Amino acid sequence: MPLDLLTLAAMRRQDHVRGITSVCSAHPVVLRAALRFARDHGSAALIEATCNQVNHRGGYTGMQPADFAALVHDIAASEGCPPELILLGGDHLGPNPWRDRAAGDALAEAERMVEAYVAAGFRKIHLDASMGCRDEPAALDDETTARRAVRLAAMAEATAKRLNLPPPLYVIGTEVPPPGGADHAIDGLLPTSAKAAEQTIAIHRRVFSEAGQSAAFARAIALVVQPGVEFGNRNVIAYDPGLSRDLTALLTDEPQFIYEAHSTDYQGPIALAALVEDGFPILKVGPELTFVLREALYALDLIASDLLSDYGDRPLRNTMEALMLAEPGHWAQHYDGNADEQRLMRHYSLSDRIRYYWTRPKAAAAVDRLMTALSGQSVPAPLFHQYLPAARHFAGNPLDPQEVLIWRIGQILGAYHTAGRAEP
Repeated sequence: MPLDLLTLAAMRRQDHVRGITSVCSAHPVVLRAALRFARDHGSAALIEATCNQVNHRGGYTGMQPADFAALVHDIAASEGCPPELILLGGDHLGPNPWRDRAAGDALAEAERMVEAYVAAGFRKIHLDASMGCRDEPAALDDETTARRAVRLAAMAEATAKRLNLPPPLYVIGTEVPPPGGADHAIDGLLPTSAKAAEQTIAIHRRVFSEAGQSAAFARAIALVVQPGVEFGNRNVIAYDPGLSRDLTALLTDEPQFIYEAHSTDYQGPIALAALVEDGFPILKVGPELTFVLREALYALDLIASDLLSDYGDRPLRNTMEALMLAEPGHWAQHYDGNADEQRLMRHYSLSDRIRYYWTRPKAAAAVDRLMTALSGQSVPAPLFHQYLPAARHFAGNPLDPQEVLIWRIGQILGAYHTAGRAEP
């Protein structure tokens, strides 16, 4: 049976620790890999969209919540993934996409967004109103954040009731630095203090009660805190269990809650298992999945360049470089250094901002050309040994290149799945 989010805290209290992977990506191949993995393992497919990525205005993907939900379920149907394995979540739902507006306007947009998410069947709702709007501090205090969060929760509750949908499950709190990876090298990172986490819970509990939303707060399953993990463009801060002992201990006094860990990308299986063991059973991953997707695509681009005389010299990589140079908005403010360093980051940064470009028509056409060129080809083992050694089992048979991509993403999903099943 797939893991039920409502049971995570109770299972932890019973010394039967379990975790779940939260896949944060809108890329169709990543979604296909996640849904196939869920089908093959009978495990839950928790798939989340972020407020900037998908919202009632379209977000940077151009998708509203109903569009994203339809995409997930269409891919699931094509993969034979039972719908009961799928759980949709909305991440960082709040005024963040409209922070350049006055708070009232931004919150009104956030309400419409939450309404659209719940109406589209998203049940796991991360309420994040912690970031200031125009003429406000960048980060708000807990009291203000909680009052804005309960306003959004009220909209979620009303929408679910009006449409006769299951009541939402809530996640509160936010992590620092903001999601998606830092823009610079990080030397170290301290976890959220247990006192700060305790205060966040207490203030939200009181504010929800004062607003008549205690029933909604009773379905708050997790608190987002900083466990001391992060990745920048070039490096990763690994989890140190010793630094989170006070946070872990707090869960004994707050049995309703577990923690949700953001930016767990690139942590590796040992650190992921330790996070689950220490009270962070919801492990969010996104950029690492599209990073290894790009890794596999570029390896196939090199293989095709060497194998096929009419394919050209790395046309996919060259297309992506030209595209990112022509449209620098998604990377220019995030990659520092000289021209050579920026060129390297455009393609290989751990924050993987190249992921914003795969849906562009020129990028999609270049990927399609690569897939067509290699489809059915018998790739010699030495080429896989050269460019993607772990994929050498694909050598010598008619190739389905998409299977290589799904296999590579599945390796990462497998590490998360194993960590989530670790016994205490």
